[in-house]
Amino acid sequence: MDEIQQNLRQVKESIAKACRRSGRNPEDVRIVAVTKYVDVETTRRALDAGLVHIGESRAQEAVPKWKALGDRGVWHFIGHLQSNKAKAVAGKFTYVHSLDRYSLAKELNRRSEGVGQPTRCFMQVNVSGETSKHGLRPEELTDFAREAAEFPWLRLEGLMTMAPFTEDPEEVRPVFRQLKALQQELQRLGDPRLAVPHLSMGMSRDYTVAVEEGATFVRLGSILVGQSYSAGR
Repeated sequence: MDEIQQNLRQVKESIAKACRRSGRNPEDVRIVAVTKYVDVETTRRALDAGLVHIGESRAQEAVPKWKALGDRGVWHFIGHLQSNKAKAVAGKFTYVHSLDRYSLAKELNRRSEGVGQPTRCFMQVNVSGETSKHGLRPEELTDFAREAAEFPWLRLEGLMTMAPFTEDPEEVRPVFRQLKALQQELQRLGDPRLAVPHLSMGMSRDYTVAVEEGATFVRLGSILVGQSYSAGR
Protein backbone atom coordinates (compact mmCIF):
# COMPACT_ATOMS: atom_id res chain seq x y z
CA MET A 1 0.00 0.00 0.00
CA ASP A 2 1.25 3.50 -0.86
CA GLU A 3 2.37 5.49 2.19
CA ILE A 4 -0.21 8.21 1.57
CA GLN A 5 -2.98 5.62 1.27
CA GLN A 6 -1.88 4.11 4.58
CA ASN A 7 -1.76 7.54 6.23
CA LEU A 8 -5.21 8.37 4.90
CA ARG A 9 -6.66 5.15 6.27
CA GLN A 10 -5.24 5.92 9.73
CA VAL A 11 -6.53 9.50 9.63
CA LYS A 12 -10.02 8.32 8.65
CA GLU A 13 -9.99 5.85 11.53
CA SER A 14 -9.03 8.63 13.96
CA ILE A 15 -11.76 10.90 12.59
CA ALA A 16 -14.32 8.10 12.92
CA LYS A 17 -13.35 7.59 16.58
CA ALA A 18 -13.57 11.34 17.27
CA CYS A 19 -17.01 11.39 15.65
CA ARG A 20 -18.19 8.49 17.79
CA ARG A 21 -17.02 10.33 20.90
CA SER A 22 -18.93 13.46 19.91
CA GLY A 23 -22.00 11.91 18.29
CA ARG A 24 -21.18 13.04 14.77
CA ASN A 25 -21.25 11.42 11.33
CA PRO A 26 -17.73 10.95 9.88
CA GLU A 27 -19.12 11.72 6.44
CA ASP A 28 -19.62 15.31 7.59
CA VAL A 29 -15.85 15.79 7.96
CA ARG A 30 -13.80 16.57 4.86
CA ILE A 31 -10.04 16.15 4.72
CA VAL A 32 -8.00 18.84 2.99
CA ALA A 33 -4.57 17.48 2.06
CA VAL A 34 -2.14 20.34 2.61
CA THR A 35 0.39 19.92 -0.19
CA LYS A 36 2.23 23.22 0.15
CA TYR A 37 5.43 21.48 1.29
CA VAL A 38 5.47 18.74 -1.35
CA ASP A 39 6.01 18.57 -5.09
CA VAL A 40 3.59 17.96 -7.96
CA GLU A 41 4.24 14.23 -8.03
CA THR A 42 3.43 13.83 -4.34
CA THR A 43 0.28 15.88 -4.85
CA ARG A 44 -0.64 13.56 -7.69
CA ARG A 45 -0.15 10.58 -5.39
CA ALA A 46 -2.47 12.18 -2.84
CA LEU A 47 -5.18 12.44 -5.49
CA ASP A 48 -4.50 8.87 -6.60
CA ALA A 49 -4.94 7.75 -2.98
CA GLY A 50 -8.51 9.04 -3.04
CA LEU A 51 -8.07 12.47 -1.49
CA VAL A 52 -10.40 15.00 -3.10
CA HIS A 53 -9.57 18.29 -1.39
CA ILE A 54 -6.14 19.84 -1.97
CA GLY A 55 -4.86 22.80 0.07
CA GLU A 56 -2.18 25.29 -0.96
CA SER A 57 -1.06 28.51 0.70
CA ARG A 58 1.36 30.31 -1.62
CA ALA A 59 0.04 31.50 -4.96
CA GLN A 60 3.38 31.39 -6.76
CA GLU A 61 3.83 27.71 -5.85
CA ALA A 62 0.17 26.71 -5.98
CA VAL A 63 -0.69 27.89 -9.49
CA PRO A 64 1.84 25.61 -11.26
CA LYS A 65 0.42 22.64 -9.35
CA TRP A 66 -3.10 23.66 -10.28
CA LYS A 67 -2.08 23.93 -13.94
CA ALA A 68 -0.71 20.38 -13.78
CA LEU A 69 -3.52 18.81 -11.75
CA GLY A 70 -6.38 21.31 -11.61
CA ASP A 71 -8.73 19.04 -13.52
CA ARG A 72 -8.64 16.70 -10.54
CA GLY A 73 -9.99 17.31 -7.07
CA VAL A 74 -11.25 20.44 -5.35
CA TRP A 75 -8.65 23.12 -4.68
CA HIS A 76 -8.45 25.22 -1.53
CA PHE A 77 -6.32 28.30 -0.93
CA ILE A 78 -5.61 28.12 2.79
CA GLY A 79 -2.87 30.71 3.35
CA HIS A 80 -2.87 34.46 3.86
CA LEU A 81 -3.96 36.03 0.58
CA GLN A 82 -2.74 39.43 -0.52
CA SER A 83 -5.30 41.40 -2.49
CA ASN A 84 -2.97 41.64 -5.48
CA LYS A 85 -2.86 37.82 -5.63
CA ALA A 86 -6.64 37.45 -5.91
CA LYS A 87 -6.35 37.31 -9.70
CA ALA A 88 -4.17 34.19 -9.45
CA VAL A 89 -6.68 32.45 -7.17
CA ALA A 90 -10.05 33.34 -8.68
CA GLY A 91 -11.33 30.71 -11.05
CA LYS A 92 -8.75 28.15 -9.94
CA PHE A 93 -9.42 27.62 -6.26
CA THR A 94 -12.98 26.71 -5.33
CA TYR A 95 -12.42 27.71 -1.70
CA VAL A 96 -10.46 30.48 0.00
CA HIS A 97 -10.01 29.91 3.73
CA SER A 98 -8.50 33.27 4.65
CA LEU A 99 -10.99 36.05 3.98
CA ASP A 100 -10.28 38.57 6.71
CA ARG A 101 -10.61 42.12 5.36
CA TYR A 102 -12.85 44.26 3.19
CA SER A 103 -10.18 45.10 0.60
CA LEU A 104 -9.61 41.41 -0.10
CA ALA A 105 -13.34 40.71 -0.30
CA LYS A 106 -13.76 43.54 -2.81
CA GLU A 107 -10.88 42.40 -5.02
CA LEU A 108 -11.74 38.71 -4.83
CA ASN A 109 -15.33 39.54 -5.80
CA ARG A 110 -14.10 41.57 -8.77
CA ARG A 111 -11.77 38.83 -9.96
CA SER A 112 -14.40 36.15 -9.45
CA GLU A 113 -16.87 38.12 -11.53
CA GLY A 114 -14.21 38.50 -14.21
CA VAL A 115 -13.87 34.74 -14.60
CA GLY A 116 -17.58 34.10 -14.12
CA GLN A 117 -17.09 31.78 -11.16
CA PRO A 118 -18.07 32.57 -7.55
CA THR A 119 -15.49 31.91 -4.83
CA ARG A 120 -16.51 30.03 -1.71
CA CYS A 121 -14.97 31.75 1.30
CA PHE A 122 -14.19 30.98 4.90
CA MET A 123 -13.83 34.05 7.09
CA GLN A 124 -10.64 33.70 9.10
CA VAL A 125 -10.95 34.55 12.79
CA ASN A 126 -7.96 34.99 15.07
CA VAL A 127 -9.66 33.35 18.04
CA SER A 128 -6.45 32.90 20.04
CA GLY A 129 -5.44 36.55 19.65
CA GLU A 130 -1.88 35.68 18.69
CA THR A 131 -0.14 38.62 17.03
CA SER A 132 1.65 36.24 14.66
CA LYS A 133 -1.64 35.11 13.12
CA HIS A 134 -3.90 36.79 10.59
CA GLY A 135 -7.64 37.02 10.92
CA LEU A 136 -10.51 39.06 12.24
CA ARG A 137 -10.92 39.67 15.94
CA PRO A 138 -13.99 37.79 17.17
CA GLU A 139 -15.81 41.03 17.92
CA GLU A 140 -15.31 42.17 14.30
CA LEU A 141 -16.84 39.10 12.72
CA THR A 142 -20.53 40.00 12.58
CA ASP A 143 -20.05 43.40 10.95
CA PHE A 144 -17.52 42.03 8.50
CA ALA A 145 -19.75 39.09 7.59
CA ARG A 146 -22.61 41.46 6.80
CA GLU A 147 -20.34 43.52 4.56
CA ALA A 148 -18.87 40.50 2.79
CA ALA A 149 -22.32 39.03 2.21
CA GLU A 150 -23.13 42.00 -0.05
CA PHE A 151 -20.60 40.87 -2.66
CA PRO A 152 -22.51 38.83 -5.25
CA TRP A 153 -19.55 36.72 -6.38
CA LEU A 154 -18.56 35.55 -2.90
CA ARG A 155 -20.21 32.69 -1.03
CA LEU A 156 -19.67 32.69 2.72
CA GLU A 157 -19.19 28.99 3.44
CA GLY A 158 -17.98 29.15 7.01
CA LEU A 159 -15.31 30.19 9.49
CA MET A 160 -11.65 29.27 9.77
CA THR A 161 -9.14 29.55 12.57
CA MET A 162 -5.61 28.45 13.35
CA ALA A 163 -5.01 27.25 16.89
CA PRO A 164 -1.77 27.89 18.77
CA PHE A 165 1.01 25.34 18.34
CA THR A 166 1.05 23.15 21.45
CA GLU A 167 2.21 19.66 22.34
CA ASP A 168 -1.07 18.91 24.11
CA PRO A 169 -4.05 19.32 21.75
CA GLU A 170 -6.40 19.58 24.71
CA GLU A 171 -4.97 23.03 25.36
CA VAL A 172 -6.49 24.35 22.13
CA ARG A 173 -9.97 22.88 22.59
CA PRO A 174 -11.32 26.25 23.82
CA VAL A 175 -10.18 27.87 20.56
CA PHE A 176 -12.20 25.43 18.49
CA ARG A 177 -15.14 25.70 20.85
CA GLN A 178 -15.19 29.48 20.51
CA LEU A 179 -15.17 29.29 16.70
CA LYS A 180 -18.20 27.02 16.91
CA ALA A 181 -19.89 29.57 19.17
CA LEU A 182 -19.15 32.34 16.67
CA GLN A 183 -20.69 30.23 13.91
CA GLN A 184 -23.83 29.82 16.00
CA GLU A 185 -24.00 33.58 16.64
CA LEU A 186 -24.01 34.27 12.91
CA GLN A 187 -26.60 31.59 12.27
CA ARG A 188 -28.91 33.08 14.89
CA LEU A 189 -29.10 36.28 12.82
CA GLY A 190 -31.40 34.42 10.44
CA ASP A 191 -29.78 35.76 7.26
CA PRO A 192 -29.43 32.86 4.79
CA ARG A 193 -26.29 34.48 3.40
CA LEU A 194 -24.73 34.05 6.85
CA ALA A 195 -25.71 30.43 7.41
CA VAL A 196 -21.96 29.55 7.35
CA PRO A 197 -22.46 25.77 7.60
CA HIS A 198 -18.76 24.86 7.72
CA LEU A 199 -15.86 25.16 10.15
CA SER A 200 -12.29 24.87 8.85
CA MET A 201 -10.18 24.06 11.88
CA GLY A 202 -7.72 21.44 13.00
CA MET A 203 -4.31 20.45 11.70
CA SER A 204 -2.04 17.44 12.05
CA ARG A 205 -1.48 17.76 15.80
CA ASP A 206 -4.98 18.68 16.92
CA TYR A 207 -7.47 17.59 14.27
CA THR A 208 -9.24 15.00 16.41
CA VAL A 209 -10.04 17.63 19.04
CA ALA A 210 -11.24 19.95 16.26
CA VAL A 211 -13.55 17.22 14.96
CA GLU A 212 -14.97 16.69 18.44
CA GLU A 213 -15.74 20.43 18.55
CA GLY A 214 -17.47 20.56 15.16
CA ALA A 215 -14.89 20.85 12.38
CA THR A 216 -16.24 20.03 8.93
CA PHE A 217 -12.91 20.63 7.16
CA VAL A 218 -9.56 19.61 8.68
CA ARG A 219 -6.33 20.75 7.04
CA LEU A 220 -3.72 18.00 7.23
CA GLY A 221 -0.20 18.17 5.85
CA SER A 222 2.66 16.22 7.39
CA ILE A 223 0.46 13.49 8.85
CA LEU A 224 -0.84 12.72 5.34
CA VAL A 225 1.68 13.66 2.67
CA GLY A 226 4.87 14.41 4.58
CA GLN A 227 6.95 17.52 4.07
CA SER A 228 9.58 17.96 1.42
CA TYR A 229 10.25 21.67 1.19
CA SER A 230 10.49 22.68 4.84
CA ALA A 231 9.10 21.88 8.25
CA GLY A 232 5.37 22.18 8.79
CA ARG A 233 2.52 20.88 10.85
